[in-house]
Amino acid sequence: MEGKAIQDYYAEEFAHCYGCGPLNEEGMKIKSYWDGEEALCRFTPQPWHSGGVPGFAYGGLIASLIDCHGAAAASAAKLKADGFALGERPLSRFVAASLKVDYLKPAPLDTTFELRARVKEIDGRKVTVSVTLSAKGEVCATGEELFIQLQRWSVQTGYPKPLD
Repeated sequence: MEGKAIQDYYAEEFAHCYGCGPLNEEGMKIKSYWDGEEALCRFTPQPWHSGGVPGFAYGGLIASLIDCHGAAAASAAKLKADGFALGERPLSRFVAASLKVDYLKPAPLDTTFELRARVKEIDGRKVTVSVTLSAKGEVCATGEELFIQLQRWSVQTGYPKPLD
């Protein structure tokens, strides 16, 4: 996957997420890209991402990857639905209102995970996304998430103000 990832278009104030923030020096810095009608992410886990069973991923890692990749897909899909391509206008940031993860089988650490996100519905500021996480060609987890488009925040008051 080459070129700028969806996360590379996040505004500076929204680019500090541990999972996907390009400005978080200690973060995982996952990268998502359009692949047809889906968003694609590849992530290679490290030994410290181990869960209770040696050699397999921690469930929280899997949930984080699904969450962050889904949020990128929601942001890019909403931009596209509004008639714009990446880079043509600021990318809105989305946060999870709900996340459901089904762990289907253990995800081994000795491989690269492939995540695929598909937008199921866009309704105003709400975007519903489904995500699969595969390892060695087998689906290990699925997720469904409802995202809400963030409003801009006032630095002075700490409260949201309307979207531009």
